[in-house]
Amino acid sequence: MRAVVQNSFGGPEVLETVDIARPEPLGGEVLIRVMASGVNPVDVAVRSGAYPLLGEPSFGVGWDISGVVEEAGPGARFRVGDEVFGMPFFPRAATGYAEYVAAPSRQVARKPASIGHVEAAAVPLAALTAWQGLVDAARVKAGDRVLIHRAAGGVGHFAVQIAKARGAHVIALASEARHEFVRGLGADEVIDYRVADFADAVRDLDVVFDSNAQGSRSLSVLRRGGTLVTIMEHWNRELEAEAEAAGRHFAGVSVEPDYASLEAIAELIDAGRIRPHVQETFPLEEAGKAHELVGSGRVQGKVVLIVG
Repeated sequence: MRAVVQNSFGGPEVLETVDIARPEPLGGEVLIRVMASGVNPVDVAVRSGAYPLLGEPSFGVGWDISGVVEEAGPGARFRVGDEVFGMPFFPRAATGYAEYVAAPSRQVARKPASIGHVEAAAVPLAALTAWQGLVDAARVKAGDRVLIHRAAGGVGHFAVQIAKARGAHVIALASEARHEFVRGLGADEVIDYRVADFADAVRDLDVVFDSNAQGSRSLSVLRRGGTLVTIMEHWNRELEAEAEAAGRHFAGVSVEPDYASLEAIAELIDAGRIRPHVQETFPLEEAGKAHELVGSGRVQGKVVLIVG
């Protein structure tokens, strides 16, 4: 099967499309014929060596997949022909940029019926990150005032929609060029971070979702008892202590596979309350170009590789 691998750390040019053996599903696993694979900033960081999750190369890259069950091992939750999507094995290697992926069936969910594989592949890692931060950790509820950093990005554009679906008043940080897009996602207020300092513009928030390493400054805009959700500084014990001393809650989130949350997200997608935005697609063989675009930091929503 075709798969994208790398034999060294470096720029996008280290990604190679090669032929490797097709994996075999074990008990409780499914073999998925991948139709599309999402590209995330963490993929770029792993490829470059900035975030050495997988040890030293050689390894396959990518996690987000959407496809069709080709084989089902004994005890698997799905049958041959089922359409599924997910983020298997993260943060261990899944080799998601490939024609086939074998994964535990409880790490994937049934694909939303209302969208195709390209849009579905854009969902898992980014939407689960937002969900696990806002729903599981912060327990966002109706009437909460929530600030979302990088609201037009991959995680951010899902965070806006998830918070809105929970009934929150959503304040989004985005450049002026992205304001119309973010308002279309449901943001109640949008602040141009290039012009205004969010720390001066808002106060007494219930939740801040920080994907921009602005943890200390974000604490200052929370009410006492409010929650800082951080996906960039989830390891920062000093920030956690600072939050506790200030009477705020600290929630460091490192995303993990979770089929039940994926099912809840899929229901919201099919209900029209969440819509993944794909800015651009590339064929599998052009994974390097996809990484270039994602690494530029100028992506609105997501970038996806078309595999099948």
